[in-house]
Amino acid sequence: MRTTTNTIKPTPVQKQKNLNEQTETEKLSCTKMALLIGLPLLFFFISLFLGRHFIDPLTVLKILGQKLLSLPLETTWTDTMETVVLRIRMPRAIMAGAVGAGLSISGAAFQGMFHNPLVSPFVLGVSSGAGFGAALAIVMEGSMLMIQLLAFLFGIIAVTITYCTSRIYKTTPILMLVLSGIVVSALFQSLLSLLKYTADTEDKLPAIVFWLMGSMGSVSLENLLPAVASIAAGCLGLLLIRWRFNVLSMGDQEARSMGMNTELLKGIIIVCTTIISSVVVAFCGIIGWVGLVIPHLCRMLVGPDHRVLMPTTLCVGAAYLIFVDNIARIISPAEVPLGILTALVGAPFFMIMLRKTRGGWG
Repeated sequence: MRTTTNTIKPTPVQKQKNLNEQTETEKLSCTKMALLIGLPLLFFFISLFLGRHFIDPLTVLKILGQKLLSLPLETTWTDTMETVVLRIRMPRAIMAGAVGAGLSISGAAFQGMFHNPLVSPFVLGVSSGAGFGAALAIVMEGSMLMIQLLAFLFGIIAVTITYCTSRIYKTTPILMLVLSGIVVSALFQSLLSLLKYTADTEDKLPAIVFWLMGSMGSVSLENLLPAVASIAAGCLGLLLIRWRFNVLSMGDQEARSMGMNTELLKGIIIVCTTIISSVVVAFCGIIGWVGLVIPHLCRMLVGPDHRVLMPTTLCVGAAYLIFVDNIARIISPAEVPLGILTALVGAPFFMIMLRKTRGGWG
């Protein structure tokens, strides 16, 4: 017996309604994208004229136009203004944006990989290892370059120990990664405490403590390029595989059944996030809460789809840390460490989000 199926064709009015809804959705997406891109750029420009030495925004635009775009503009500013804008505030704002973007996207990547909303980019022990390396260089009276190199090196060593410890029968279980990260963090924290105990209390100990609190004060034009390039490479690697996080979030077995090499994917994620986190600690110290809070905020804005979530965390994280760094520069005559401000802002905000979402995060 032959059966026929009747398909209801949409009327011209329904077609036009669907077309209008699709157009409105595209407009909304374009508007969100423009806001996400424009927000860090806005805070970046504000940071160029905001500070204890205020510079008129029009003067800042003229400086940028003449020096960066080679526009034929009359010089109506002093050499001090030019130095403050181009050699102090601009490198610092660029680094703050890169650090905020890198930590935020690393936090989103780890939360997706571990299926846990409480993990941060430092869960594998990279901050403890890098902090120990920086403290060791300070105790040895090393140069700034030596501090950055040892911090980066020991950050890589700490994550390598964590990864090798968690390997079981050529697999890397998520629980073993977390437990190994806790153990490695405790080990390097103990070594760091030992360095603090033996360090000179007049000179070395204050330098170690201030470094671990996090700051953009050591950023300059000379060390900006390698730091930003390394962070950008790690962020690009995570962005290229962002769609795979949606499959990985279903669990290792489901992901493997769909033909995905989960071990290779975990390795790529760990390498990218480790590069980002190690560079951040090496150049700016330990800056917490950014990689924990920003991914949660972005999930509330755009949902849990990592194809949209990852670029969103990139932009929001960059804008957030530039904003916090501006506060650190102007809140008091002495610069407030970034780690203190990110905790003061992030912890209450995270509590508010927990109450609002009632523990839901995906």
